[in-house]
Amino acid sequence: MQHVTQPVEELERLALHARRLIIEVAHKSGSGHVGCSLSCVDILTALYFHEMTISADDWGNRDLFIMSKAHAAMSLYTILKLKGLIQDSTFWGFYQDGGTLPTHLDRFSAKGIEASTGSLGHGFNMGLGLAYGIKLRGEQRRVFVLIGDGEAQEGSIWEGALFGARLGISNFTAIMDRNNLQGYGRPSEICYFEPIEEKWKAFGWETCRVNGHDFKQILRALATPHNGNPKIIIADTVKGKGVSFMENEMKWHYFIVTDELKARALEDLRR
Repeated sequence: MQHVTQPVEELERLALHARRLIIEVAHKSGSGHVGCSLSCVDILTALYFHEMTISADDWGNRDLFIMSKAHAAMSLYTILKLKGLIQDSTFWGFYQDGGTLPTHLDRFSAKGIEASTGSLGHGFNMGLGLAYGIKLRGEQRRVFVLIGDGEAQEGSIWEGALFGARLGISNFTAIMDRNNLQGYGRPSEICYFEPIEEKWKAFGWETCRVNGHDFKQILRALATPHNGNPKIIIADTVKGKGVSFMENEMKWHYFIVTDELKARALEDLRR
């Protein structure tokens, strides 16, 4: 399968377009979880349009992505639409009565949804299992999983961290969307886990930390060698990134996009 990459300028354009679509579909559906969807857009754009080998024409040899923080499903649906894997009619049927796409991810709802996730901590370990199976079969495919920083309070994450390092799953990369906001506060105040890099290193993982909105940093981190180990990228992000009145505001874990707020948000996202 041919691996296609995009220059940083094109990744920035795609990410801006994705943010506009998230605002549009959130407004149409009346769904919450807008802030967390906006915070991980740049990460997903870098994965799907630069790093991952994925093509509808050679589906069986694709790299795999699992969004463990499934409440940010709108961001994945949007990227899959831009990638041409989800049709317009499916995308705009998100969170509608009798619609097509649920607010949390369902493996059977659309092409490109690799796992049903929503119970935090589960998708991470599903990804580890997939990566181990791929390794045992001698395939060259890779697995990428996005987790949240609030999700990293789950014990299952750390059980998986032990498992992955012990088995040398070097075809596995986790990315933490470190926006420091969860449903009821800041992870740094609720369950303090810094120094997070040192903790993952102590578990035997290749570890790096980046600005999760800087494509050059994200791409460099993705290219960092695994050295026989699983890898985690801690991406410092901003919840609600790109929309001034949503940025770093906990309420945008739940608030919906009204007509007035849609207009304001799209104005912010004009360039």
